Amino acid sequence: MASSLVFRTLKSIKNPNPITALTTSSRTRHLSSTAAVHQQTQSDDPSSSFTFSSSSPNVNDESIFIKGSKLETTSSSVTMPMSFMTGSIVGRRFYKQVTTREAEDGNGWTVMLDYRTLKTPSKRALKLPTLGLAKAIGAEWDYQETDGIRPFTMPLMRLVCTALERVPLTRPKIIEYLLKKFNQDQVFCRAPSDNVLTSGVHERQVKYVDPLLNWVESEFGFKPVVYSSFFGGKQEDGLVKAVENLLKKTDDCELAAIDAIASSAHSLVIAIGLFRGKLNIEEAIELIRLEEDFQVDKWGLVEGGHDIDIADLRVQISSAVVFLGLSRSN
Repeated sequence: MASSLVFRTLKSIKNPNPITALTTSSRTRHLSSTAAVHQQTQSDDPSSSFTFSSSSPNVNDESIFIKGSKLETTSSSVTMPMSFMTGSIVGRRFYKQVTTREAEDGNGWTVMLDYRTLKTPSKRALKLPTLGLAKAIGAEWDYQETDGIRPFTMPLMRLVCTALERVPLTRPKIIEYLLKKFNQDQVFCRAPSDNVLTSGVHERQVKYVDPLLNWVESEFGFKPVVYSSFFGGKQEDGLVKAVENLLKKTDDCELAAIDAIASSAHSLVIAIGLFRGKLNIEEAIELIRLEEDFQVDKWGLVEGGHDIDIADLRVQISSAVVFLGLSRSN
């Protein structure tokens, strides 16, 4: 469902191909969260599916809580629950119409569920940098069925909340973790060529991975080291430093997308290749699944296993790349 939604969203936007080569220069985002220290928390308890909160500072608190069968709808905003970050079903659809509009302060765009303004888990206004991204988020909410809201069909919403809530607070740790795993990047691991069981994989790696490694050398000025150990090797300090500088120059949307891609691909290099426009989605998926596809070609596909893995990977990679493109102002 999420995969079909991503592509249906793209068709509904005037620019059907928002993914262009992304440069290292950061662009100003009009995202609402500056990650103030006073981040609020909210219970993951499934019994408190939604919290509606009024933005009015009056003493009379008109906050509305939906719990069980009780439902009141007199507020002007809806806060996305923390359970949205976990994947559980968070309650029945409580709205009829989804629209987008410019933020009241003219700084970004917001999504409206009926007359309520969508907010983040920590109750900050969900301001989006572009109308295209706002429409895409709105499409995910509009896609939900009446019997329940399913976060796993809303990958763009998850990425937006990551960019707004998590990245500003944990940026150094995210970059540190990405660099920690860099030496174990799957594109640096080379199957032995002198073994009958792995020679076929080695040939595919030479054909498909080597062009990416050559691009890394031309882009950063250092030749990547390949190795045959599962425990990884060690890349030149200059290459690691160059990658670190690139990550530090990213804005919150870009770093959220790179982190999501690297996690799904087990490769920061592939994530950077997508970020810089060297790879497209299909080329990235082909590289990520290179070894597994070799085994599938040899032994066959396991229904309910390989096919589900492929579908899930397509959703994770496609949604991150679409998010990257739609979050760009130009």
